[in-house]
Amino acid sequence: MPRRTATMLASTLMLIALLCAGVLIPVPYAEMSPGPTVNTLGDHDGEPVLQVSGHRTYPADGHLNMTTVRVTSADFRMNLVEAVYGWLAHDTKVVPHDTLYPDGKTEEQSTQENAEEFSQSQESAKVAALKELHIPVTSWVIVSTVIKDSPAEGRLHAGDVIKAVDGTPVKQPSDVAKLVTKHKPGQKVVFTVVPAKEQAAAEKAHRTATKTQDVTITTTDSDDKGAHRAIVGISAGTDHTFPFTVDIKLADVGGPSAGLMFSLGIYDKLTPGSLTGGKFIAGTGTIDDDGTVGPIGGIEMKTVGARAKGAQYFLTPADNCASAAKDTPSGLTLVKVKKIGDALESLKDIREGRTADLPKCTTKG
Repeated sequence: MPRRTATMLASTLMLIALLCAGVLIPVPYAEMSPGPTVNTLGDHDGEPVLQVSGHRTYPADGHLNMTTVRVTSADFRMNLVEAVYGWLAHDTKVVPHDTLYPDGKTEEQSTQENAEEFSQSQESAKVAALKELHIPVTSWVIVSTVIKDSPAEGRLHAGDVIKAVDGTPVKQPSDVAKLVTKHKPGQKVVFTVVPAKEQAAAEKAHRTATKTQDVTITTTDSDDKGAHRAIVGISAGTDHTFPFTVDIKLADVGGPSAGLMFSLGIYDKLTPGSLTGGKFIAGTGTIDDDGTVGPIGGIEMKTVGARAKGAQYFLTPADNCASAAKDTPSGLTLVKVKKIGDALESLKDIREGRTADLPKCTTKG
């Protein structure tokens, strides 16, 4: 066989072997891509995304779209060819598998966690919108979760209202940990609580719950990487009573990143006039009860998905600005947002045509 032919044959066989290896060998990566984008002012699956009862509402036009990211499943094993294709493609992002599913988290666990975060983001969105409108909201600290096999299991329950710890009134969820960690592991701590059932009954009867009970729990050692501190095995959160009903209807979505857009949608429904001026505005960002906007993951995929649907402006958490600005889709203006008030000011500038005044994202933030 001529040397040239032998060389070409060997090269071809080598290429085939490499391609086979690329297809057969799994790599520890996962893929993110643009997901659906939904107008919080419109309908989804035949019913309004935002429904308000017990308070006057106003017509709203334009778009205030929340955005999402699709991710590969926990058990999906990407091969080398797929990873390279994803790295080269503009509308996908390849990330380490552990970024999406850390510590061996299953898809079911991730879905449950995302559902809980989504539910909490809805509550915070309502609180932030109503606070911005100076509508009173009653809030209190509750037991959010109880860790299995912890000292608190069977003693405290999710939904219990925490009134005090060792007689000291509790006003914020962070107060609980501060008061518990004043103890040494093995010491007793006393929780004054309104049981969840009593609280639920009081809310149903539109009265203030007054029946409290003291629960004594022996703390244990956190043994958190050598940082020994007293814990009881709960996480504290916040619950609210609203003066009227706001329902958010959106299935098959998880995580906290729609908080900002839900909050703006609620604000628009409760105020006369158009918040968008008829423009197509999308965005993302977590939101807390005080209206502070936090960063999210997959910002590049969200801007791509929003622009593909027709968005002209994208409300971007300040901490995501630098990343988003590195590859902004053509025709999309990234607007920096730190608080819900910033978003409202920018929306006013957009509908009044003062786009030069917008706080735009740059690669420096």
